[in-house]
Amino acid sequence: MARRNSALQAVENNILDARAKAVLAAVIKEHLVTGDAVGSLVLADRFSNSPGWSSATIRNVMGELEEAGLVEQPHTSAGRVPTDKGYRYYVDNILKEATLSRADLRAIDKVFTSSGFDSATSSDRIMEKMSHVLSELSENVGIVVSPSLAENRLSHIEFVQLSDRRILVVLVTTSNTIHNKIIRLEDKLTQDELERTARYLNTEFSGKSLVAIRAEILELMNVEKALYDRLLRNAILLCDMSLEGEESTSGDVYVDGASNILAKPDFVDVDRMRELFRTFEEKSRLIKILNECVSREQYSMAGDVHVVIGREHPISSMRNCALITAPYRLGSNEHLGTLGVVGPMRIEYSRIMAMVNYMARLIERRLDEEARV
Repeated sequence: MARRNSALQAVENNILDARAKAVLAAVIKEHLVTGDAVGSLVLADRFSNSPGWSSATIRNVMGELEEAGLVEQPHTSAGRVPTDKGYRYYVDNILKEATLSRADLRAIDKVFTSSGFDSATSSDRIMEKMSHVLSELSENVGIVVSPSLAENRLSHIEFVQLSDRRILVVLVTTSNTIHNKIIRLEDKLTQDELERTARYLNTEFSGKSLVAIRAEILELMNVEKALYDRLLRNAILLCDMSLEGEESTSGDVYVDGASNILAKPDFVDVDRMRELFRTFEEKSRLIKILNECVSREQYSMAGDVHVVIGREHPISSMRNCALITAPYRLGSNEHLGTLGVVGPMRIEYSRIMAMVNYMARLIERRLDEEARV
């Protein structure tokens, strides 16, 4: 009991001695490659060139790790496999920050250099391609969440008269997303008035986020000048109607490679697989999961990467999965969207974390360039 309490206390304090860390890392690395339970003989062979590493010593250390809840023994094997708690300790305390291989860097950079992307390429196409690259390179599920409409920045707005009181609003963001909306007016406006109003709004608000524009418009409603200035009054009316209700419009979710996990031995429970696929199909649920991941401090790693493992997930369908994500921003702190990889807990944490972080920074550079145009 004393040894068990000591092992648990060491984990709770994030303190394992060097030998325990080495054994846990070796178990995880071996299990990542083979998917099998790892026995002391396998580890003894791995540590054969290091003095003091007998099979008995390794068995004792593995016993301590098991008592601490970091590894467990499957019923069908004498070896040990990592638990989600073990993976968490490994990611937080043992794993070193990695850099991408040249092959991975070439494959990712190729998306931007040979896919025909230019300043006119829509963000939808970029996000879709990014999710595919994440899926292809990780051999898991790639997910990208595009910025919500409210978080996008205005490039320009146009008003097209459809009838006396029906107006088509064409709103173009700096990420080349086009949003159309039909509004109905109580009073008739001429096409000339609509064009002058659009010019005014483009001059005053181009480059600002839509949520910030709506806030400014609501403030202008209380300015007495707006009662007498027809152009300003029209601008307030049209802009308010164009943006009304858009603050709650979430971004699109691009999921690629869901079929990749079908071939993995980690996913053999058909009912759980069915539930996981339903999660991938539910946009609002998936966005909530990703937002939860990037907002909780305990999942934050170096380089703005976030990792959620196993039972840390709030929903049951993800509790045998690892989720590795990174937010992308405009400027220093304006969170626009998220990208990430979903796979089994037996995933290449170091490589995938580096990949997700690098691709998030690529998207940031692209959005920053668009905002400067």
